[in-house]
Amino acid sequence: MAQKKQVSRVAMSKTSVRTKLIGVVFLAIFCLLVVAPSYANGGIDWLNKKANLGFPRLPDKGFNLGLDLQGGAHLIYQAKIDKIPVGDVVSAVEGVRDVIERRVRGGLGVSEPLVQTTRVGNDYRIIVELPGVTDVNQAIKMIGETPILEFKEQNNEPPRDLTPEEKKTMDTYNAAEQVKANDALKAVRAGMNFGMAVAKYSEDTTSTKTNGGDLGFITSDTFPDLYNWAKTAKVGVVSAIQKSTTTLVIAKKTAERDGEKEVSAAHLLLCYKGADRCDSSVTYTKEQALTKINEIKNEITVANFIEMVKRFSTEPGSFSTGGDLGTFKKGNMVAAFETAVWDAKIGTIVGPVETQFGYHLIYKKGETIPKEYSVARIAFYLKQKTDIVPPTESWVASGLSGKQLQHAEVASDQRTGQVQVSLQFNEEGTKLFSDITTRNVGKQVAIFLDGEPISIPRVNEPITSGSAVISGNFSFTEAKLLSQRLNSGALPVPVELLSQQKVDATLGADSLQKSFKAGLAGLLLVMLFMIIYYRLPGVLSVFSLLIYTVLTLTIFKIVGVTLTLSGIAGFILSIGMAVDANVLVFERLKEELRAHKPLRSATEEAFLRAWPSIRDGHVTTLISSVVLLWFGTGFVQGFAVVLGTGTAVSLFTAVTITRTIMRAVFGRFKDEANVLFLGYTKNSK
Repeated sequence: MAQKKQVSRVAMSKTSVRTKLIGVVFLAIFCLLVVAPSYANGGIDWLNKKANLGFPRLPDKGFNLGLDLQGGAHLIYQAKIDKIPVGDVVSAVEGVRDVIERRVRGGLGVSEPLVQTTRVGNDYRIIVELPGVTDVNQAIKMIGETPILEFKEQNNEPPRDLTPEEKKTMDTYNAAEQVKANDALKAVRAGMNFGMAVAKYSEDTTSTKTNGGDLGFITSDTFPDLYNWAKTAKVGVVSAIQKSTTTLVIAKKTAERDGEKEVSAAHLLLCYKGADRCDSSVTYTKEQALTKINEIKNEITVANFIEMVKRFSTEPGSFSTGGDLGTFKKGNMVAAFETAVWDAKIGTIVGPVETQFGYHLIYKKGETIPKEYSVARIAFYLKQKTDIVPPTESWVASGLSGKQLQHAEVASDQRTGQVQVSLQFNEEGTKLFSDITTRNVGKQVAIFLDGEPISIPRVNEPITSGSAVISGNFSFTEAKLLSQRLNSGALPVPVELLSQQKVDATLGADSLQKSFKAGLAGLLLVMLFMIIYYRLPGVLSVFSLLIYTVLTLTIFKIVGVTLTLSGIAGFILSIGMAVDANVLVFERLKEELRAHKPLRSATEEAFLRAWPSIRDGHVTTLISSVVLLWFGTGFVQGFAVVLGTGTAVSLFTAVTITRTIMRAVFGRFKDEANVLFLGYTKNSK
């Protein structure tokens, strides 16, 4: 009974081994296709040419190579720390390192830059190595330039205080203006025709003095203060004297009417290759985009509109805005878009609508017909300090700058199609921006970049959301570069470029060739030793070692590990770990065979008894790799990543792949045959 049970177990074991062996074979084929796709592509090209089958080629992306293997730029900067407190020097220099690393990763697209700090005497230096970067000047520009973003208010303060005589002159003049305004108001209320009062009293000689003070129909955008008064006033009513910092105004509401209809909407845009301002990362053809937008239309609802926009819209900035276009009037949008949304029912989604930007699904959120008011005025101009002592600069810093910036991204104004940069401030910046816009309603606030005004918008109402928009007639590329630079932050310490060097790629090619030869020679010697010393198990371990090699390289390629000379050294060292696991198993197998155990039983026992040693050896190496990765920098980290990856793969191949191959091969031998596997026969002692 016991014998039958054992046979049944062996039969099940053979089925399981066969399944695992097939899996190992497929894994090896997959790894070979990833590591060396050129051979498979040659076969695919031959088939396509002979049979016109149209099979796609496999992606043939090479390995990521470090500066020492592929060349690049080597820069050395010195931090200017003379104005930094002694206790803050180290943290400030580390801050410089972090900012530079963000800039080269984002702006230059370098996936594995080396940015490290070093101290030479009393000087702190930052070493920057950029693999694959051929334009050194571009790298220097990206690292060294710091965009200075500032929000400034109109300067209404003179560079000095007024003298007593100057202040007396200003106060006397303004008092006289107040008397004139009082006289004018009394005259109007006593029955004087408003137009005659304008002609007699108003100081607005440039536009309204000769037409009865008529400003025409005003909106909240043109005269916000007068518009707010007119909203509650009746036609024909004359206001009290309205005082601002620059004027005294007596207003009369002469008429009101319905203005132009305004529509509020949001949209989901799906652009395609060739559409205006479609990012190069978009891969849809026009036909594919139309098919996709129709699929989205079948799923989209008012309830999930924002979620669908965030998932599918290709419009820059749509993830943060949810596709919201705000409120717009007729003529603000392109014709096809406007026609589709204008007469649609509120709360419905229309489309797809094709414009030069791609295909749109449009959600009409609402519509309003704002009032417009016809207003006439009598205006008196007050003197300010700056009229007597003009400020040296027209704009003054508001305290809000790039330091309070949380995030910047490219966006577009769908009303005008203009490319913009959207800004989101942190908590401090949100409060500052709210205060600035509150005290400057009806006035202009200037956005300065690197000392030059690039946008001077009028503030119509306080903005408390902490978001703003820079519109400076940018191209998409310029806006994208600006957002990258703003996101990278300002350098906490000024830096000076000490040296620049372009590492020739031929040096890297020579190093790579020598490293490849050294690694191949070491691998062949190890294989030869295993075959000679361990015979058939040694041959099987060679197959396992080859699978280990291609599997490790596959992981390097898929994950994007950057290979450096130190990394290759770590890989070669991990090959030694893989061999060491096999040696432990084979030596244990010798001991089991010495005890005259059957071959298959001895094999299983060898793996079980060797496992604790294999596990401990690999785990300690993995711990060392983690420590090196955590505390090391640059090449040390590259070495740690490659060593750790190779060690983990070694553990898998030694326990799973080698074991599967040995089970498959040894299962074909009868235990009684006791072929000379490791130099021990049944009668060996």
